[in-house]
Amino acid sequence: MSSVFGALRRRLLTPPISETTMEVRGFHVKNAEAKARLEYIGEVFLRGYAYAVEAASPAEAEELLENVPRDMRGFAYEGAGMGAAVYDSLPGHGGRLEGLLAGEGRHHDYMIYVGIGWAMARLPKPLWPDIRTTDPLLRWLALDGYGFHQAYFKTGAYVRTPETQHPFRWNGGHNHYTLNAIDQGIGRALWFVGGTDPEVVTDLIRAYPERRHGDLYAGAGLACAYAGGVSEDELARFAESAGRHRWALAQGSAFATEARVKAGTVIDHTHLAARVVCGTTAERASRVCRDTRPQAPGGGAAPAYETWRRDIAAELASDSLISKGADQ
Repeated sequence: MSSVFGALRRRLLTPPISETTMEVRGFHVKNAEAKARLEYIGEVFLRGYAYAVEAASPAEAEELLENVPRDMRGFAYEGAGMGAAVYDSLPGHGGRLEGLLAGEGRHHDYMIYVGIGWAMARLPKPLWPDIRTTDPLLRWLALDGYGFHQAYFKTGAYVRTPETQHPFRWNGGHNHYTLNAIDQGIGRALWFVGGTDPEVVTDLIRAYPERRHGDLYAGAGLACAYAGGVSEDELARFAESAGRHRWALAQGSAFATEARVKAGTVIDHTHLAARVVCGTTAERASRVCRDTRPQAPGGGAAPAYETWRRDIAAELASDSLISKGADQ
């Protein structure tokens, strides 16, 4: 059981749930159903965060996380990734993040790495986790999480003034690419800011300089597939509106599909998004992510993570061309 000190950590370190309501955030409300879903996601995220901060051990946190409903469990592990990184930053504390990734959390590693980025957005830079000790490929998802946090909580600076990019440096390498990874997180947040309304999200993306659209659509593609809150017709219109960034959108959706397949949290919407956005089955989209995943971090001008993303997009586009040819 959690200790008195664990309860105190939770009380002091857990953001209030009111911060995730659409009214407080000033986000677009498409309808009551979408609003309820997005707010529930925020609630589950904070629940996972609290589990990681309050639990007496990683094993206890894992037990609590595994009792979260399957369709929402990934969001709880994302919150736990943030909570574990915050926990480890406290004097005399450590091992929470490592323990989380070593257990059942290894199936949710995509989401946990995103959660690390949330912690980076909240912690003073000297208290950031040493990113150099993490997976050289998945560590870029921490910047996705950082970008999401900034757009979600600092919407005025990161969304309402889209012409501005905020300087960022870290110890993870390829600092020329960090803003691209952060934009992917901003794009994911736009799905929430836009209330899962593809027309609103598209307008938000188009307000940014065109050079940023590919990364923003990739992030939005991940969110529309993982978080849902949208119909088949809406997904089809969203894919069409992406224009030349259609396959960046699909790459993000493929990432979301693989995250759910790996964690065993596939839902009906996973199949729908894979079919409509990726143009294939959930199983195929997931396999493309696995088959193109680099075996080594590489030492090129671009990080292996970006090469991986481009290869996924190219493979899905190729599949689409083959499929269209067969239908003619």
